[in-house]
Amino acid sequence: MLTLSLCLALAVPLVQTAPADLVLVGGKIVTVDARFGTVEALAVRGDRIAAVGRTAAIRRLIGPKTKVIELDGKLAIPGFIEGHGHFTSIGNAAQILDLTKARTWSDVVDMVAAAVKTKKPGEWILGRGWHQEKWTKRPSPSVEGFPTHASLSAVSPENPVRLTHASGHASFFNAKAMELAGITKATKDPEGGEIVRFPDGEPTGVFSENAAALVSRAQRSGTPRSPAERKQALLRSIRLADRECLSKGVTSFQDAGSSFRTIDVVEELVNRGELGVRLWMMVRESNSRLRASLANYRMIGVGNHHLTVRAIKRYIDGALGSRGAWLLEPYSDAPDSTGLNTTSVESIAETARLALANGFQLCVHAIGDRANREVLNLYEKAFESTSRTDLRWRIEHAQHLSAADIPRFGKLGVIASMQGVHCTSDAPWVIPRLGRKRAEEGAYVWQKLMKSGAVVTNGTDAPVEDVDPIPCYYASVTRRTKSGDVFFGDQAMSRMEALQSYTIRCAYAAFEEDLKGSLTPGKLADVVVLSKDILTVPDAEILDAKVLYTIVGGKVRYERPE
Repeated sequence: MLTLSLCLALAVPLVQTAPADLVLVGGKIVTVDARFGTVEALAVRGDRIAAVGRTAAIRRLIGPKTKVIELDGKLAIPGFIEGHGHFTSIGNAAQILDLTKARTWSDVVDMVAAAVKTKKPGEWILGRGWHQEKWTKRPSPSVEGFPTHASLSAVSPENPVRLTHASGHASFFNAKAMELAGITKATKDPEGGEIVRFPDGEPTGVFSENAAALVSRAQRSGTPRSPAERKQALLRSIRLADRECLSKGVTSFQDAGSSFRTIDVVEELVNRGELGVRLWMMVRESNSRLRASLANYRMIGVGNHHLTVRAIKRYIDGALGSRGAWLLEPYSDAPDSTGLNTTSVESIAETARLALANGFQLCVHAIGDRANREVLNLYEKAFESTSRTDLRWRIEHAQHLSAADIPRFGKLGVIASMQGVHCTSDAPWVIPRLGRKRAEEGAYVWQKLMKSGAVVTNGTDAPVEDVDPIPCYYASVTRRTKSGDVFFGDQAMSRMEALQSYTIRCAYAAFEEDLKGSLTPGKLADVVVLSKDILTVPDAEILDAKVLYTIVGGKVRYERPE
């Protein structure tokens, strides 16, 4: 962290010798820095915060070319840092059927039927966002609570269909898609995956975790594209995601797993100055590819701090909604299942060795209590093998924990990279899946983790949830579901804890706390202005807050239309 004396040294000469490029005056500016607290105004020179303080003092920095934003009492805070999301998937999801609004399986079928009319026979129809637990009525017929493919296959007999679950951990395919992939009753479940079946063994259309790859290969081969076409599609997704994030006040985005190819394209954009949001990216590749290329991909602050690559992403289990989370004891509503181990512990242990050898953080997706325990065990062994102490390895999600493992996060210094909105979105099915005792003991236990000394960060897992931080902030401080119920409210964050989890704690989780996460003189001028004071308004009004300005490096990247 910058010392107070250094901050003042940065600010004072500016007051005496040079005007600011941008000032924000007349508002409530929460710096998220205990040394400066809440101030009225802020000045920027270049891409850095030059000074914070009273409006009268900051106004003296206004010159003939200074851009002035009159806050009129509005709230300004550090730019939101999305602590775990899937950047290009946001852009991908914007270009296919949006199934998040469907309230029944019939709604989904109707959307596909409409799409068929716009497609030639043989063209794939893609969608994302369905979730059987969020529908107003249970599909009929159903198997394990999931719909079956007959009605979907009837409306799309000549077009293969892939509909990705909201969690991203299961997909629904129609008969045509399964036919192209050669899926039959005799097809075996792959390791770490499950084909949901009728009692006679025939596939229902639902493919969980690694099983989806059995059909997605047919999708790729059925829609061949040249390298140039693939690159253009990727660029389109990146640009769509960039605009979406900036419009929601996200100034930095921690991307939870991209290929070397995607990183190459992002780097090109960054070097041309064409990316607004700052990206911190985890590499998601096989161990063999990591061994071959990882050392060439460590990047810190490329493009004036718009791209950093210093972490690796792996998955050890799936999602709770699709019963893919790996549990110590069977699911309460599926006593014959403890979920899925999607990647072997041995494979992730090898990744840990590669991370240590190349100076990378390791970030492992773990949702179930068994998954979290295995990752903590693996991390503990890795930490014992090195003299380095400040590794800041992360568990992504850390949703459902055994009481015995909660203190280990703080003890080991493992960051709990969590998503507040998952708590209230998932709450209706958490107790049916886990039972009340397990849910109360270890489901989304933010306060228990923080009291262990762990750093808890926040995000949305977009596009699993909307990348908008406001509903996630609301979920973090209320734990209130859409029905009005509160899910174990004693684990809610305070307003300031929630803001810290979306700013300075996310910065810490990326080794970037000296650059961002607070409005401290000398740090990057990443600022968001909101229409409502989310730190003080009644709970219900938090959701009414709108982003008025998104500022990245002192440049207004988004301004809400009048």
